[in-house]
Amino acid sequence: MRAHAQEGRRSDSLHSAAPDASDPSLRATRREWIGLAVLALPCLVYAMDFTVLNLAIPALTAELRPSASQLLWIIDIYGFMVSGFLMIMGGLGDRIGRRKVLLLGAAAFGAVSILAAFSKSAQMLIFARAALGVAGATLAPSTLSLLANMFRDPSERTFAVSMWISSFSAGAIIGPLVGGALIQSFGWGSVFLAGVPVMVLLLVLGPMLLPEYRDPDAGRLDLASALLSLAAVLSFIYGLKRAAEAGFGADAIGATAAGVGLALLFLRRQSRLEDPLIDLALFRSRSLNTALCINMLGVFFMFGSFILLAQYFQLVAGLTPLDAGLWSTPSAIVFMIGSFATPALARRITPVNLLAGGLIVAAAGFVGLALADGFYGVLLSSLLLVGFTPVIALTTEIIVTSAPPERAGAASALSETAIELGGALGIAALGSLGTLIYRAKMAGVIAGLPPDVARAAGATLGGAADAVKFLPPEQAERTLSAARDAFCAGFQATAWLGALGLVGAAFATKIALKHARPPSAEGSGEKPSSAAA
Repeated sequence: MRAHAQEGRRSDSLHSAAPDASDPSLRATRREWIGLAVLALPCLVYAMDFTVLNLAIPALTAELRPSASQLLWIIDIYGFMVSGFLMIMGGLGDRIGRRKVLLLGAAAFGAVSILAAFSKSAQMLIFARAALGVAGATLAPSTLSLLANMFRDPSERTFAVSMWISSFSAGAIIGPLVGGALIQSFGWGSVFLAGVPVMVLLLVLGPMLLPEYRDPDAGRLDLASALLSLAAVLSFIYGLKRAAEAGFGADAIGATAAGVGLALLFLRRQSRLEDPLIDLALFRSRSLNTALCINMLGVFFMFGSFILLAQYFQLVAGLTPLDAGLWSTPSAIVFMIGSFATPALARRITPVNLLAGGLIVAAAGFVGLALADGFYGVLLSSLLLVGFTPVIALTTEIIVTSAPPERAGAASALSETAIELGGALGIAALGSLGTLIYRAKMAGVIAGLPPDVARAAGATLGGAADAVKFLPPEQAERTLSAARDAFCAGFQATAWLGALGLVGAAFATKIALKHARPPSAEGSGEKPSSAAA
């Protein structure tokens, strides 16, 4: 099998020796550094798309009136589809060219963004978000795998990966400000249009500045494996969502079990293929497995909590979308500063201490959210990003450098799959937990309300804010106050869960990587193909 043949060229990235960084042949040229700026564009749009959607939730809830289930699907179907298609897009890039896949994805992302902006129903927006997820699955693995090949010097690659990550935080800074202003001036649909000019710019500059890379010996792309992975992810998540909405009935248990079964079939198929979609030999690296778990766990709690934080700003604190965006910027700025500081930290602190220490600091941020009321908790939550910034940068590099250069696309897709799947699961699981707590606390409050009002107020805080307009002023104030308290109870529960989860991850990291040394830049990079520009 090809996977086993490649095993001899691969070693644990945390335990191997770094190549000679002084070799001038490994140094990047001006073209690579300009290309890094171009590769940051789709990452920036991705982050903007996520943050502005959080701000748009109250406005689109009022206009489209989605159910609690539809609202969760609007939020997280993008992440689910990205997770399901990342591996196929990463493998496709290894075969036909990573630049080509990136540019095709950028064109599709821009087109579907226009469709999402003019959605007339919750169902139409869910469909558009799903299509955006398919297009978005081309962006992250293509950009990260191109970086892995463009920057072969260890220190330069660490810096490039940190800058790649900082582009997400730049999008997180720009997104709330631009999105808040757009929502107030033009409505929620305008937030999807903000990324279209950026994608057009990428389509213009990409062919001129980005080299093309592909694996000349790649086999055929196994579509059956891709469909199995997608079906496994969607079945499993659907089961979780049904369980959160209506309990563990036959449909919820059946869908979850089907997802697990399909995942096992997928893994079995990969072990038998000569050219698998996921090279299972990668998972023989303990540090890679640990890095994947840390990545997934961290974004699980971050995404799940931040989606509630965006609603807290507007529906509990009463901020406008623009003001909510302004209050979101300190955390995003902290994340960007941390991205720039990561290369220096990685030279001075061992990987295990940097990872474990970052997780502890991030856990302290969750404690701040759980204990502090109002904006003090928001400011304390910046600790979450202070701690998690070096964690995500280091784990990403570990994952990418664990693969041989010709499989960089698949390894990058594996890294992004962990992030996207962890984030999507976090939104589904923690969002559903918040919904369960909200409904439990609102059950007695809505008992005497008119049926339509009770149904809306008992489902979501956004629904309550809209429904109480039909009640007498005093009753409306009482109901809305109870709804806000119920929402905050769910928010605090997810924050405590995040703190406990990250503390546990820190201890597990110390145990799993206690003998680790700094990551190497193994795999000096693949030579550009004949299609290179």
